[in-house]
Amino acid sequence: MTEATILIVDDEPLNLTVLADLLKRDYRVLAAKSGEAALRRASGQPRPDLILLDVMMPDLDGHAVCKRLKADPATRAIPVIFVTALGQAVDEAAGLEMGAVDYITKPISPAVVRARITTHLALSDQTRHLERLVDERTRQVALVRDATIVAMASLAETRDNETGNHIRRTQNYVRELARAMAADPRWAEALTDEVIDLLYKSAPLHDIGKVGIPDHILLKPGRLTAEEFEIMKTHAVLGRDAIAATEEMLGGDEDSFLRFAREIAYTHQEKWDGSGYPQGLKGEEIPLSGRLMAVADVYDALISKRVYKPAFSHEEAVRLISEGRGGHFDPEMVDVFLTIADRFRQIAAEFSDH
Repeated sequence: MTEATILIVDDEPLNLTVLADLLKRDYRVLAAKSGEAALRRASGQPRPDLILLDVMMPDLDGHAVCKRLKADPATRAIPVIFVTALGQAVDEAAGLEMGAVDYITKPISPAVVRARITTHLALSDQTRHLERLVDERTRQVALVRDATIVAMASLAETRDNETGNHIRRTQNYVRELARAMAADPRWAEALTDEVIDLLYKSAPLHDIGKVGIPDHILLKPGRLTAEEFEIMKTHAVLGRDAIAATEEMLGGDEDSFLRFAREIAYTHQEKWDGSGYPQGLKGEEIPLSGRLMAVADVYDALISKRVYKPAFSHEEAVRLISEGRGGHFDPEMVDVFLTIADRFRQIAAEFSDH
């Protein structure tokens, strides 16, 4: 087992010597004669595994040192034991509230000092072990989440007559547009880095409901009839239902990692003015995820060749989306899109079908 490092902090040289002599046989011992020196030692290398900190010191006392240690992410987890001649309960309570793990009163008892250090080093080791287990479990959950999304997106690709590059382009459009919106305080809280990452990973599922559309409609090499289009429109509901069924199998959590995928699949065909489908939602009734996907999906449809239309230029696509401001699309979202439209052009080139 690696030898633990103990930092002793005391402005009295005799106290430093007594504690160092007591501990040097079992631990690597560092010493500091002031609060400022203690902070430098604590943040340096080797980083102490535990700090014995005198309370009554000139300039920067032990309480102030402890506050600064606990405010710094680099030293926050280091256990601090106050060593002091003060014995009143109120002093102990104040120290523990600041983040100290224990108190040792002077004159010290060697047996008590060794026992307290042993106990708190063991607790610290156990805490770090539990944190590693939590981190590993979190990574495993993230892997399951990502594998689930990839598997479902791969299923959607096998049936859709659009290319896999359409999926890659649209998920990158969504991420770029969400990032640009997150720079505005109005959307920063809703579009955190974690949410944007989930939107990016969920976007490929926007048309997963097409797996339930009959081949003669889904793969038809021409324009759909009115009746066929009504059937095609059901892909939004089919997609929502497929994802909801997966959520149910995973525990039925309304805030599951598939929530954004379900929202996108169900609402990306809604329009700001209420003329979309399947619900006819209007304005902010449409989830933010669905409004983002609408811009991304329409832009890519415009610049892509179809049997019933040629591919439009980037400039023409931008013009048409601008004309859809407040009609098809969230007007403020269109304003943000126009500021980063060239980034959409770059993504389209990077993931071109050719």
